[in-house]
Amino acid sequence: MYIEEGKRAPNFCLENDEGKKVCLEDFKGKWVVLYFYPKDNTPGCTKEAEDFSERTDEFDKLNAVVLGVSPDSVESHRKFKEKRNLKVTLLSDESKEILKTYGVWQKKKMYGREYFGVVRTTYLIDPEGTVRKVWKRVRVKGHADKVLETLRKLQEER
Repeated sequence: MYIEEGKRAPNFCLENDEGKKVCLEDFKGKWVVLYFYPKDNTPGCTKEAEDFSERTDEFDKLNAVVLGVSPDSVESHRKFKEKRNLKVTLLSDESKEILKTYGVWQKKKMYGREYFGVVRTTYLIDPEGTVRKVWKRVRVKGHADKVLETLRKLQEER
């Protein structure tokens, strides 16, 4: 079950790509783009991370931080970030606890085989910790721009 728009975003603490603990509540007063992705160094996930990284200055200007979460290890995230020169913060959820809490760890099917994995999803969380927008089953192309556009619109409404 996804977290619904208008609901409070569940707090969490995960290790980042440098092995430091990062908690959602650390960003109180900022907008948070929380995106969940399946795996480091795969084509779609690389493109998504690069697209968000290319726009970090724009997100910064809008008082927003971008956090990417996958079940990969801290070490995998560190290598991925270095290799691709990524500017976003990557968080490791090897236990899959937060992936499950946010409803993105789901049964998937590929080539007739069923397995559990991360369904690419993005949450936009406002400075008070409320989920303002959820993008489910994200298509990578143009996604970072859609998130920026939505963030601008929501800030204009405030």
